[in-house]
Amino acid sequence: MLNKMYTLITGASEGLGKAFALECAKRDMNLVLVSLPQSGLENLAAFIRKNFPVSVLVFEKDLSDPLSCRQLFAEVRNRDLCLQMLINNAGIGSTAFFNESNIEVHEKQIGLNVLATTLITRLFLANLENNGPSYILNVGSMASFFFLPGKQVYGATKSYIHYFSKSLRKEVRRNGICVCVLCPGGINTNLSVTLLNRTGSWISKLAVLNPERVAKIALNGLLKDKPVIIPGILNNIFMLLDKLLPEFIKTNITNFGMNRLKVDNSYLKLWKRGASVPVKIDRVA
Repeated sequence: MLNKMYTLITGASEGLGKAFALECAKRDMNLVLVSLPQSGLENLAAFIRKNFPVSVLVFEKDLSDPLSCRQLFAEVRNRDLCLQMLINNAGIGSTAFFNESNIEVHEKQIGLNVLATTLITRLFLANLENNGPSYILNVGSMASFFFLPGKQVYGATKSYIHYFSKSLRKEVRRNGICVCVLCPGGINTNLSVTLLNRTGSWISKLAVLNPERVAKIALNGLLKDKPVIIPGILNNIFMLLDKLLPEFIKTNITNFGMNRLKVDNSYLKLWKRGASVPVKIDRVA
């Protein structure tokens, strides 16, 4: 009897991670869902079990703690689960000027965006090799291509994910593992992006995508072995313009972004009330 194959998704309780879980369930993939304790993960698992003919296992872990990454690996190994797909989605985004930023947020951000993705991938690599052909999808960001004010640490963590993914891809292809990196722009997963999508310009609205659409595009791209997946026509146009535009125009655009960020700081203080500095946490999973 063949063993069941599973897809492991981190940050699976909400936003893009939840969309990945539902899209995978639609494709009859058995699921290992990982997210923070008390994040509604059990409710999502119950919904999927009721509506799709798949097996769903839940592990509630704070992956910003390296010990939790190792505990997750041990628990999956003890259950003798066979992984065929790994989706490293868990991450934290933030927006703040560096001299006003919260050091604790940066520590958590680097721990989750960089260290957790690295550890989870390394720990489960042999499992994936044993069940090839297999797939790894790392969630990066378009912020890895553009130097944006207020996104210095977040963008740096996503640049790491981009380099890590493309380098690892070259190493493990011969072992039957496909590694791809997803680089989305704005996704309707939090208050600030939703507000932008409702009140922003038509360009802003076109650039922001729903998580369900991003998840579908990402999985299609992964299964087609695309090295880098950039969802949305407008986002791909932005990538092309970045290569074509003169540097002084890009500098003016950056300066405009910095001015907008100064204006938005009053909003950030209200949204993150009680913080010692204005900081907007975009995604925690």
